[in-house]
Amino acid sequence: MAADEKAKKYTCNEYRQEMILAALQRQLQQAATENERRRLLEEIRRLEEEMGM
Repeated sequence: MAADEKAKKYTCNEYRQEMILAALQRQLQQAATENERRRLLEEIRRLEEEMGM
């Protein structure tokens, strides 16, 4: 079996998750309130866990 056959395929869903994560991280940098920061941090944590990070 060739090396590329062993490699996991990069899916549209994985790309989508990465883009959502990047957007959440940008929003976190601009968060105005502590409640907003906590909500974003929780969303980021949940998404990273889902992605296996």
